[in-house]
Amino acid sequence: MNRVVSTRRDGRWFGTGHSTLTDPGAAGAEAATTAITGTDPVVVFVFCSVGHHTAAMLDAVRERVAADTVIVGCSTSGQLSAGATSKDGVVVAAWGGTGLAVRTHVSRDIANRLRDAGVEAASCLGAVDHPHRALLMLGDGLTGNQDEIVRGAFSVAGAAVPLVGGCAGDQLTFTRTYQFHGGRDGVEILSDALVGVAIGSDAPIGVGIAHGWRKTGSAMIVTRSQGGRVQELDGEPALDVLLRLLGLDESVLDDPDAFRQATFPHPLGLSRRSGEDIRVIHDGDRSDRSVICLADVPEGALAWIMETGPGELAAAAGQSGRQALDMLAGSPALGSLIFDCSARRLTLGDDGVERENDGLLTAMPDVPFAGFYTNGEFARVRGALGMHHFTVVTLALA
Repeated sequence: MNRVVSTRRDGRWFGTGHSTLTDPGAAGAEAATTAITGTDPVVVFVFCSVGHHTAAMLDAVRERVAADTVIVGCSTSGQLSAGATSKDGVVVAAWGGTGLAVRTHVSRDIANRLRDAGVEAASCLGAVDHPHRALLMLGDGLTGNQDEIVRGAFSVAGAAVPLVGGCAGDQLTFTRTYQFHGGRDGVEILSDALVGVAIGSDAPIGVGIAHGWRKTGSAMIVTRSQGGRVQELDGEPALDVLLRLLGLDESVLDDPDAFRQATFPHPLGLSRRSGEDIRVIHDGDRSDRSVICLADVPEGALAWIMETGPGELAAAAGQSGRQALDMLAGSPALGSLIFDCSARRLTLGDDGVERENDGLLTAMPDVPFAGFYTNGEFARVRGALGMHHFTVVTLALA
């Protein structure tokens, strides 16, 4: 398959670079040099593993940008680009040229005020005046009910502006994640932050969302919940229901890793007009017999245990890419960013991840792409909801 790393068309360009060098500074330099194929990049996205998130890595990127270039990014649970994935390393995506604009806003200390953080992050949209706009957000992956971020951002962006992005990762250690924001004069390395990136373009912008999961068994009503903690399903303790439906013994709770290995292949699916939103079941609490998901599970929601096969799960990436391209109104894609759930990577394994990447190459031939494995995906093209898990989200620029 043709593995394109850069394109140039009608005065606009898009480039990607991917490095697995162990030295962070050298990796940043290699990835940025490959990605920055045009003069005066408008924006440079930097996604890297924990350990590569150093000042030396970001300094190597800064040295290669223009005075007014915006640099944003975050730590990951893995990186991806056309034809390659890595656990440790750096991915850089850059674009520039005519008819493109980017403005940013950073919201800090967000853990206890997520909705306000979403409002603040979206405030940069007012500085972008182009016929096609989107709000991209990069958030801390450990801040709780991230649906509140989406609600806050939607209150500013409105229904006409799509939301897209991902939450920073840390190789599923759930310890600390990092967000980056700055430019040539300096880049901050933050935690507990939300970076809002308003994108303006004279050409169309597309967003694709797909997950590859299907319902199994009977529907259940979420009869009691608070945020991502589900206390009851159909009036029974949610943990008891989960263990029974999956045929698991209580002892699986003794080992958090064993519990996740058993539950990640069977997330909750919440009924939505456009299909199902996926909720990763991250933990179980013996004290109140609840299960803990990584995003909001509202009371009264209709829910199913979901299942999939390796082929269906991997194929979702290509479906997401095709959806994004279909939104470009017939215009060819300049490049794309991919936000892929880290739990998908764990479930797919190395062979499945390779099939997934091949699916993106098939769906988006001759289109450079780069992205990362997330702790949750932002994506909204209709309605007010837009927090996802176990999902692949694609942003495509014409």
